Amino acid sequence: MDTDPDMLLHAASLRRRLLVWRGGAVAFFVLACIVAVLRAGGGGLVGHAPHLVHMKLEGIIPSDEHENVEALQKAADDASVRGLVLEVSSPGGAVTGGEVLHDAVAAFARRKPVVVSMGAVAASAGYMVSVPAARIFANRSTLTGSIGVILESPDVSGLLDRVGVHVDQLVSGPMKGQPSMVQPLSPEGREMLQGVIADLYGFFVNVVAQDRHMPVDRVKQLADGRPYTGQQAVALGLVDQIGSMADARKWLIGITHLPDDVQVSDIGPTATRINWRRWISGILSGVPGAEFLLKESTALDGAVAIWKL
Repeated sequence: MDTDPDMLLHAASLRRRLLVWRGGAVAFFVLACIVAVLRAGGGGLVGHAPHLVHMKLEGIIPSDEHENVEALQKAADDASVRGLVLEVSSPGGAVTGGEVLHDAVAAFARRKPVVVSMGAVAASAGYMVSVPAARIFANRSTLTGSIGVILESPDVSGLLDRVGVHVDQLVSGPMKGQPSMVQPLSPEGREMLQGVIADLYGFFVNVVAQDRHMPVDRVKQLADGRPYTGQQAVALGLVDQIGSMADARKWLIGITHLPDDVQVSDIGPTATRINWRRWISGILSGVPGAEFLLKESTALDGAVAIWKL
């Protein structure tokens, strides 16, 4: 009995689809297992042997830093973790994000030693998260410091007037609409917002004074918003030593009395997550204007502690 060619083709098609579905299921299962292992181990397969952990803070610090905070808390609770190498390469960011990260690093440092290795920039909120460390290393060319807070709000009311657009703004009180993009900032609103900035600035100064063991008045002299090179920061007491990441790791190994070949495990979201922004940036690197759009797409709500070039 002859076999219908259409039936043979249909059967072959079904077999191919089945193989594709099986292959996809296997790949998904393997990927899920890898992610589970990485999340459980903080990014490395260290086990329970005494080891150090490494966290990298890179780019603008957002308001929400719960993943890094959770990773720090987990590492602090792990008896096999003996210390933290904190790599900071950030111009700063949201004041709230910097505060939360600072407190998490400080909580870790009260239990186990922390060393900071600064990259090209570790300024403003990037400096804030560094100061709880027992020792801060920076390169001579590192830009750090920039102790201060900034709040910006665009005012397009003049443009709206020129094009004949008027916006009615109803508020429950005179300070509720300050600042506004569609209304000029009133003198009372400016005074109110300046008070908010002054309070956040005082918090920043007190944090540095407490963690760096410096008088508040001395910190205020240095905290006019300017950045310092690593070499300048060492002379001013804002940084402890000129050195590389390798120098920072060597220092931490020495005070924890661990062997030179001790395992260092990455923790935090950068250890387990693809950097989609960097990946997309690489793809669009040849597109005119793409770099500007990517840079401008980073938005921060509220007051920020950030160094701007």
